[in-house]
Formats: sequence, structure tokens, C-alpha cells
Amino acid sequence: MAERKYETALVTGASSGLGRGLALWFARRGTRVFAAARRKDHLQTLAEEARAAGGTVEPVEMDISRTDETIARIQRIDADCGGLELVVANAGVGHNTNGKRFDWERVKQVLDVNVQGTAATLGAVLPQMVERKRGHLVGISSIAAFRGLPRNAAYSGSKAFLAIFLESLRVDLRGTGVRVTCIHPGFVRTEMTAPNKHPMPFMLEPEDAAERMGRAILRGVPVFSFPWQTRAAMGVAQALPNAVFDPLMRKLR
Repeated sequence: MAERKYETALVTGASSGLGRGLALWFARRGTRVFAAARRKDHLQTLAEEARAAGGTVEPVEMDISRTDETIARIQRIDADCGGLELVVANAGVGHNTNGKRFDWERVKQVLDVNVQGTAATLGAVLPQMVERKRGHLVGISSIAAFRGLPRNAAYSGSKAFLAIFLESLRVDLRGTGVRVTCIHPGFVRTEMTAPNKHPMPFMLEPEDAAERMGRAILRGVPVFSFPWQTRAAMGVAQALPNAVFDPLMRKLR
């Protein structure tokens, strides 16, 4: 697949981690990046770093869990910039949700952000992209989407939703000129993974992860999972029957 260049892009969850890395990666390559997150001070620092590197990042204070506001704001950005060519739905939360100590408030926060907020982000200007016959929607899912992991019912479920949501959009949008990409990262050293006490094999640094994701986005691949070692391990987990998978996960827990 031929690589594309993007004049404009929106990246959510851009105040830290993968979103920050992707926003800076595209800005350094000449894309005008609208970096969205709740922490505006972090976005201002990102904008200054991009400017020092010759790029353009425009901070956008946004809480994607407020879906109506999110859609309206993205639509305004789209109209003002002459059309967003790339939308990266990266913002997400990853609270532990242990079934033995079920906490609805934690579950709700994960679903509000990772499901409703992400769907609102991806759908905000999709009709306009279809009308223009160009555009690219990217969702950052997770290796955790491939099976239900211990203490992660909400997170694994939300990432599985995103993968299937994007797959259906990809099928619907074939032939429209609008590309769809789902990315499944493994463990990356970010604020979200910092509290984890369990082993995180094959962990990548954010810069390495952003490089891999950026290249995959430019190629327009439909699905990209990395690193290959973690994807291979999850492939084995997917193939395990429940009678083997369930007790194995209880031991890992």
C-alpha cells in the first residue's frame, strides 16, 4: 500500500503517552495536528516542543466522555481547517475492574471514555469524509482486546468493541475513499501502564511505539498489532479452549 501524507490530523489523548508521541510524530512530518486532551498545560508543552522541531500542534482542551460536546468541537475544527484528513481516536482509560469487587463507577468511566467517547470521536466528521471521498479513521485498541484478561473486564471489553466497530466501518466504507485502521499495541511505557504490578513483557518506549504506529497509519494497513512477540502470545491465548484458558488466567492473576 502506498504511503499518504496528511495536511491535517486530530489526535485525542495527546497530553501523554501514545497520543503525545503520535501527535509529535505527525507534526514533525508537516501535518497540522490538533492535539486534544483534558490537560491543556501538557498540550501547551507539546505545542512548544513541536514548534521547536518545525512542526505545528494546536492544543484542543477536550473531554471525549462528553460526547455531544466532542462531536460539536471536532465538527468545528473540521470546518475551520478545511477538512480533517486523519482522525486518531487514542484517548482511553484502563482502570482495573475485578469481577469479585465489582465497582460500577470504575466500569462506567472506562465505557464512557473507551466506548462512547471513542465512537463519538471517530464518527464526528465521518459523513463529511464520505462526502469528500477522502479521510482516514484510526482507533487505538489493544492486545487486551483479543481475550478477556483478569481484572480487566471493562478495558478488554471496551477494546474489543473498538476493534469490531472499526471492522464494520471498514467494510461499510470500502470504495468511498475513506480508510480505516485499527491498531493493537502491546505494553508501552506510559502513565497508564506505570501502576501495573504484573509482568509486562516486550515493553516498548513511547517513541518506538509512535514510530511503528505512524508508519502503519501512513501505509493505511487495516489492522496493525505489535510487537510481534506479544501478538504471537495472544494468538496462542486465542486458540486455547476455555477449559485451559480460564485456570491459566487465574494463575497469572
